[in-house]
Amino acid sequence: MAAKACLTFGSIDSVADPLIGKHVDNGEYVITARIGSGGMGSVYKADQPSMNRLVAIKVLHSRFATRDDLVARFRREARAMSQLSHPNTARVYKYGELDDGAVYFVMDYLEGRNLAHEVRENGPMDADRALNIMVQVCGALEEAHRAGIVHRDLKPENVFLTDQAGTLDFPKVLDFGLAKMSEKQMGRGSMMLTQQGMVFGTPEFMSPEQAQGETIDRRSDIYSLALILYELVTGKLPFEAKAPLDIMKAHVKDPPIPLSQRVPGRTFSPELDAVVAKALAKKPEARYESAVTFAEALKGCMREGLLSTAARRAIPSNPSPAQGAAEASSAKSSVRPAASLSARPLPSVSANHMVVQLHADPPTVPVSRLPTLLLGLGIGVAVAVLGYLVLSLFSK
Repeated sequence: MAAKACLTFGSIDSVADPLIGKHVDNGEYVITARIGSGGMGSVYKADQPSMNRLVAIKVLHSRFATRDDLVARFRREARAMSQLSHPNTARVYKYGELDDGAVYFVMDYLEGRNLAHEVRENGPMDADRALNIMVQVCGALEEAHRAGIVHRDLKPENVFLTDQAGTLDFPKVLDFGLAKMSEKQMGRGSMMLTQQGMVFGTPEFMSPEQAQGETIDRRSDIYSLALILYELVTGKLPFEAKAPLDIMKAHVKDPPIPLSQRVPGRTFSPELDAVVAKALAKKPEARYESAVTFAEALKGCMREGLLSTAARRAIPSNPSPAQGAAEASSAKSSVRPAASLSARPLPSVSANHMVVQLHADPPTVPVSRLPTLLLGLGIGVAVAVLGYLVLSLFSK
């Protein structure tokens, strides 16, 4: 059995870290170890004596305290997660500031590994196992969507697999740092992160509309969920593209390789092929309308008796069985043949656009899929940038 990891794939050397042993929030929390570190900040294990429990504390490096954009993103993540209570979403308990100006938030302490690590270590999952996991993730996203929150950076690295109360394969959705929130969710003084024409997210898991910088809604997350499921059961993504811009172009123009054609010798039911194809439709209106309807269609693809109790309880309210069956049936007509994605390099800086790496969050294991923000260089240059992107992404 693989060793467990704590939130971010395990402990790291923390001998020289000045925060070890620090009392936070007037002694409410005592930091005991650093369990992950990245370019933007660190994650710590801490005791909360008053509640007799362990927590994780995510800290943005103090040198970024004057970066309003990064602080806003960090606060956005804390705010989004604090408003959600679904058992498959990691909970945030508190947001605050340390003596040196570094901002932090306190969240669930989890043991396990993320989905990317699970597939990398153990290979593609059995379909029923993957479906049980993804139905629970759908439940977490349904709550977020009803609250006016679109995640925008769903990927295997942001779904953490843990055990809870004896339940195996209990996923927790993490990292709402790029979440798109409705104005009522933002709070006073919050910085809006979204502007038309900007591209946010991780290229491998962007929806077509996200890759084009268009306005997105919950159906963009549905597309990303389908990509996660696709990778869980095949170990690959549904396009042959490798470079980030080529991947984004594929999302926009190329039909995905049908699930059962992706890996020789590995086949799936026609129902699952159809459901995944529908969720990967290029047009949002052709996808499942909500995480609930997607979850119902996924449940319909499972073998009888294999739906876990956790998956059964994950969906807040379900459509009728007939509706779920109808959606799964209508999906069959959307299956189209097409064109592995192994190397996942970061986008590079070109003369016509600037890529700002928003974070290199823990873990410190090799990370090849990081969210990016593409910004035009000034109002005048923005037009040239748009023209460049259109030509480079969509022209043959």
